[in-house]
Amino acid sequence: MRRSRIPALSLSSALLIAIGFSAQTALAQQAPAVVVAPATIMDLRESVDLTGKVTAIQKVDIRARVSGFLEAVNFTEGQKVTAGTELYRVEDGAYRAAVQEIEGQIEAAEAAKEFAILERDRAEQLLTSKTISQAKVDEAHAQVRKAEGDLIRLKGSKDNADLNLSYTKITAPFDGIVGLTAADVGALVGPDSGALVTLTRLDPIYVQFPVATALYLTYRERVVKGEISGGANVGLGLPNGTEYKQKGTINFIASNVSQGTDTVTVRAEFPNPDSILLDGALVRVMLEQSDKQDVLAVPQQAVQRDQQGAFVLVVDASSKVELRRIDVSRNARGQAVISKGLKEGENVITEGAGKVRPGITVDAATAAGG
Repeated sequence: MRRSRIPALSLSSALLIAIGFSAQTALAQQAPAVVVAPATIMDLRESVDLTGKVTAIQKVDIRARVSGFLEAVNFTEGQKVTAGTELYRVEDGAYRAAVQEIEGQIEAAEAAKEFAILERDRAEQLLTSKTISQAKVDEAHAQVRKAEGDLIRLKGSKDNADLNLSYTKITAPFDGIVGLTAADVGALVGPDSGALVTLTRLDPIYVQFPVATALYLTYRERVVKGEISGGANVGLGLPNGTEYKQKGTINFIASNVSQGTDTVTVRAEFPNPDSILLDGALVRVMLEQSDKQDVLAVPQQAVQRDQQGAFVLVVDASSKVELRRIDVSRNARGQAVISKGLKEGENVITEGAGKVRPGITVDAATAAGG
């Protein structure tokens, strides 16, 4: 059997290719690929997330103030109503009759008063001619005062009757949303029959949230020192994970500490024109400094830690890796705020740090958006 011979040119080409692959492999081993991002000055305002509860500014149970049968229910459950809207009407016949009766008594009392005044004046004239005694004159004066007192009493009774008549129309005391009615037309209602419906005002609306006493005191101290501003932007995270578009304003800070939780109650007010925030709902309160805070920051994933503390791997202008010790003051929105150890523009490794070591050369690519 004749053995085939490999042409010399093919063998040389194979050797060159093998040497090329070896050189490329060696080069790849010497310069591993990493992703870097520059240390950047950015506005990272201090913030804190807390749990809050939505609370209606006004919420009342509507009750009947006089007894009677319901004649009308003038709303749809869940409807928005304005202040003064008639919600229920109680039969008012008996209350109108009571007003008319007292009006008649007042007319009689006014006539009695006029007669008593005439009698008093006549008695005083007769006294001058000594036709009657002083006792008769005094009696005439007393009758006038009695007539005046009766008239005052009856006018008071009329005011009360008018008030009871007005109570037969049960109206909304403020703008709000009515809930489910507890009584229908024909039902006998009165002061002891309980709430007929609940009226809730949702716009604007409050959100109350507890702040740990230690956190509150630290905040006050830093404001006094001028390290941060006293103002805060207040945002909300809704139960479904979305962010509420409207911003709030803090309008109350309690003057006492809750002994059970060692917290200070803070309240913010939010516009709620679309009734998205519902009374009693739990929300995430996001407090953020109102003034701009420019700080030096790097992506949080670039920061590593060992027994000596925090560090980053910096890639210099010659693509060499350097281990740099840093101080991280806080984390915010995926960024680590650097207070010491880095300068603006220095590139830190954000991806691929596990395959490099200080002193080697790397093939660095800038992260998207970096």
